[in-house]
Amino acid sequence: MGFERILILGCGYTGQRVLAGARLRGLPVVATVRSVARVAELERAGARVLQAEQLGDEIRPYIDRQTRVVVAFPADPETDARVAPWLERAQSVVYISSTGVYGSLRGRVEHATPLPEAGDERVARLRKAEQTYRKHGALVLRCPAIYGPDRGLHVRVLNGEHRIPGDGSQCLSRIHVEDLAQLALSNVDAWGETLVVGDSEPAPHIDVVRFVCDVYRVPLPESAPLETLHASLRADRAVDGTYALTRLQVQLRYPSYKQGMAPAATGLAPRTA
Repeated sequence: MGFERILILGCGYTGQRVLAGARLRGLPVVATVRSVARVAELERAGARVLQAEQLGDEIRPYIDRQTRVVVAFPADPETDARVAPWLERAQSVVYISSTGVYGSLRGRVEHATPLPEAGDERVARLRKAEQTYRKHGALVLRCPAIYGPDRGLHVRVLNGEHRIPGDGSQCLSRIHVEDLAQLALSNVDAWGETLVVGDSEPAPHIDVVRFVCDVYRVPLPESAPLETLHASLRADRAVDGTYALTRLQVQLRYPSYKQGMAPAATGLAPRTA
């Protein structure tokens, strides 16, 4: 059964792309945000906006059997526990999660990969959020790094803000934000499942950085010891999202970073000498 409207809880970077995709399909959208400053922007994009510091009863009138709910705010135990039971009234729910649930696991990761037993506080929080929403019927999408024209490794390299982790041999996975929005809007009945998503070309970190440097004609960044960098830059996982694409019947617009990070996709110009 299809859906006739979208409710986006936490209309940030990913939520905005879901909003754009829904409006292209002619679907009405209700979106929640915490910041008053973002209300006008989202209204111009075609959403009815609910602004609140904390999600409360104001969202309940917008949840019914014709509604797809997309939960796109970071894991928050109190909000998750309060909001998730309300979502049972929806036609379907998608929860945007992270491959961070795999903690320090290295190597290939796909939909059947079991979670390691141990994890730090962040890993535990991510897993708890998944459990909370899945209990109430949500489809969980586990995402690697989310990037787009104005956000991601290529932007950090161009701004001189990136450091190569160690020797750069760790495998790097990612998904373009427009492809993630496609997956969140899929009309396939997969609710209650957990799927791993990502583009089709995981690659060593150094290969991605060299590609960006070559096409934008900028110098290779310096490296930094692994222990000095954020956990997301220390990861070494090749995410295989093939099953999710088949299950949700989605074809990636950006199957490789070579397409999604190229000047033609980002609108960013190569540097001149």
